[in-house]
Amino acid sequence: MLHILIVCTGNTCRSPMAEGLLRKLAQERGIDLEVRSAGVSAIPGTSISRHAAAILREEGINDLVKSSQVTGQTIAWADLVLTLTGGHKRHLLQYFPEAVAKTYTLKEYVHDEAATTSDIKELDSLYAESEMAIALGGEPDAAAMQRMIEIRQRIPSFDITDPFGGSREDYELAASEIRTALHGLLDKLEALRRL
Repeated sequence: MLHILIVCTGNTCRSPMAEGLLRKLAQERGIDLEVRSAGVSAIPGTSISRHAAAILREEGINDLVKSSQVTGQTIAWADLVLTLTGGHKRHLLQYFPEAVAKTYTLKEYVHDEAATTSDIKELDSLYAESEMAIALGGEPDAAAMQRMIEIRQRIPSFDITDPFGGSREDYELAASEIRTALHGLLDKLEALRRL
């Protein structure tokens, strides 16, 4: 059985929604996994936000979690650690560097990494060339500047929007973003299972 840990900031909004939705969607697809969530700055035992709870209840998910702090034990328990932002990922890798091989942002894990990696390398190279031109008293190449804009538009944001303190609509948008990424995650897990 695969153990998945989902991590956000306070473990009261995004990660509890992701935990509940992933558990439900995996069960619907017959994928055997265990899911937990935690926060990098959680106050253990805090109830999840009312909007997050309402969204989960509307999905038929009534087993609502209380917040918990990320610990070495939860990291060790997990086969896969999925954070909801790049900042959460960097935080975990700072404190739990041993988890580097199993820690990703949720969107990063389900995204086509080869294409994105290629785009990021090209973008870095174009930035370096532009900075060098400026340092030498010249102007950046206009075609290179246009290419940088094109690449930046293609590179996805790997962060799930934080609805904390927002309206019900903000939570619904975050839940929709999470749900889309979770479907991609389950598609990937099913493909890996077939190998």
